[in-house]
Amino acid sequence: MPFVRLIIPLIAGIIIEFYGGYALPKLFALLIFSAIGLATFSFIKFKYKFTLRWVQGSLINMVLLAVGALVVYQNDIKHSRQWVGHYSADTMAVMATLQEPLVQKSKSYKAEATVNAVKGNGHWQPAKGKLLIYFSRDSNSTPALKYGSQVVFTKPLQTIKNSGNPGNFDYMQFNAFKDIYHQVFLKSNEYIIAPTSQTNAFQAWLYNVRSFVISRLQQYIPGSKEAGVAEALLIGYRDDLDKDLVQAYSNTGVVHIIAISGLHLGMIYGLLVLFFKPFRKKRWAKWAKPVVVLTVLWVFTLLAGGVPSILRSAVMFTFIILGEAINRKSSIYNTLASSAFVMLCYNPYFLWDIGFQLSYVAVVSIVAFSRPVYHWMFIENKILDFFWNLVAVTISAQILTLPIIFYSFHQFPNLCLITNCLVVPLSTIVLFAELVVLIVSPWAVVAKFCGIVTGWLLWLMNTFIEKMSSFPLAVTDYIQNSLSETIVLYATIVFLSLWLMKKNNAAMFAGIAAFLIFIALDAVEIYKIRQQQKIIVYNVPKQAAIDFVSGSSYTFVGDTVLTQDGYLRNFHLKPARTLYQALDEKQLNGFFISRPFILFNDQKILLLDKPYKFADNKKIAINTIIISKNPRLKISEILNAFDCKQFVFDGSNSMYKINKWKRECDSLQLSYQITNEDGAFEMNL
Repeated sequence: MPFVRLIIPLIAGIIIEFYGGYALPKLFALLIFSAIGLATFSFIKFKYKFTLRWVQGSLINMVLLAVGALVVYQNDIKHSRQWVGHYSADTMAVMATLQEPLVQKSKSYKAEATVNAVKGNGHWQPAKGKLLIYFSRDSNSTPALKYGSQVVFTKPLQTIKNSGNPGNFDYMQFNAFKDIYHQVFLKSNEYIIAPTSQTNAFQAWLYNVRSFVISRLQQYIPGSKEAGVAEALLIGYRDDLDKDLVQAYSNTGVVHIIAISGLHLGMIYGLLVLFFKPFRKKRWAKWAKPVVVLTVLWVFTLLAGGVPSILRSAVMFTFIILGEAINRKSSIYNTLASSAFVMLCYNPYFLWDIGFQLSYVAVVSIVAFSRPVYHWMFIENKILDFFWNLVAVTISAQILTLPIIFYSFHQFPNLCLITNCLVVPLSTIVLFAELVVLIVSPWAVVAKFCGIVTGWLLWLMNTFIEKMSSFPLAVTDYIQNSLSETIVLYATIVFLSLWLMKKNNAAMFAGIAAFLIFIALDAVEIYKIRQQQKIIVYNVPKQAAIDFVSGSSYTFVGDTVLTQDGYLRNFHLKPARTLYQALDEKQLNGFFISRPFILFNDQKILLLDKPYKFADNKKIAINTIIISKNPRLKISEILNAFDCKQFVFDGSNSMYKINKWKRECDSLQLSYQITNEDGAFEMNL
């Protein structure tokens, strides 16, 4: 298993360069030094090579570490002199090419674009970079925009930022991994469509095929929910998915069904292998099978957008198919490591992709544990044995993925065994049914009948998932494990597994020790939670939201829409409450509200969400003043009645008003925080 060892220094180099940011000369020096050392080692006498083999191994590791670091450096577009971020963003014109068809949003159209050139000081200069462009939906020219269209605009680029709320998804880093650092919002009069276009013929064909597939599925499969799941299941198109349905799939542990993954590619691979089975003795099948299988798998992978989870499977199947073609078979661990090695050399940022992590860890877990789990019991009935095999695979996949799920998603689907046993076989039938719909689509009557059957199967699957998700104990939520706890939890699982499978007593003691460390770390976190007292003013667009936290409880003050709308609550508020383990909403001790005044643990807070008139004969001392909902107030008028140095302007205010207040605060030398720009305001008491 050589690649299992080779991938470790490669990953180390990727991590070191990503967090260390070493300069190019140092990386080249390390690579050249290590390469020269390896070349020199080959000339020493044979009798010394065995004794000094550790030197050779160290030099190989250093070469791979340098390669990993150089790959990260090369993939960082900020190191390019032509990166659009190096130009003056306020005075330049930009020419950009749309790299995908427009995606419809609630109030705009969105597309990813690449920068071709910028115009500064009167002449065009070549430039590089990617950006997100949002086109106003009131534009008459948006129907003319498509993949390859080139637009010219002079509006300044905006740096992509996170919401700044505690525990929220790192959207800025997510885009940075794709070399996207800027975005721009364009109205109809703020851009022109150039007469030229820039397309890739193969990419255009892929988009046309994807558009054909989506249109046929929408045409013949009844129901918007069902058609949305059909699109996600077949080609990974997720823009038409119902948000509540996605949450239900996540709560029941079968989100991998609609988040296209290696499962789908495995189904296609199995179908192709079955197709060629009758021809295995034919001479032409020896070369036709790998060519056809690889072509279909890679076209399907590209149609699905080349996401890391399915890309991993495509690379792994490629290695397997090529190995079979030349009569070479290797360990599955080596095949996995080699595919990961190739993918990380292509894009080192896959290492931080949760889909990449889960797909590899899940496969390793299945390979390592599925047979031992399956042998827990013997079942003679073939039907029951089939379902037990599915349960065994599901259990084995969860063993090594649990720490990542806890760390990244903060929940565990308690009903995943039941749902996977029923939904995985059903989704396989649905996938093949969708392929039948596409094949018979030229015959409308037949396609309509097949679409109705497929739609009914999708309705059955969706209804089952929604019913299971509605159970009170369907999901264990608000799990918060730190990185150190995740590492220790992995050590616990690995050592205890070695003890159970290999009967190694030393591994048993190591596993128990790791588990005790995990308990100790968790106890420290629980102690910190019980001691915490804090105020959080969230950054929520057009809404007011404040949490007063004491221990593991909180009191919410804000707009009721955030408590009623599950999507808004989960997106804006839940991550912070999970991070701080504030799970119980109740009236806190030491909390008193009489609008506009709030008293919390000796902190006097003034919440101004409408115009107030205050007597200015005697100033009242206030710790923090929070301004919401665009009240008609001047900072100077507030200071006539209150003595306060800290102001907070939340996301419910317009930027026009905020800028006026900001200028007043600057002139009066007052401290202030704008949640739209600076993120959530947090005060630890």
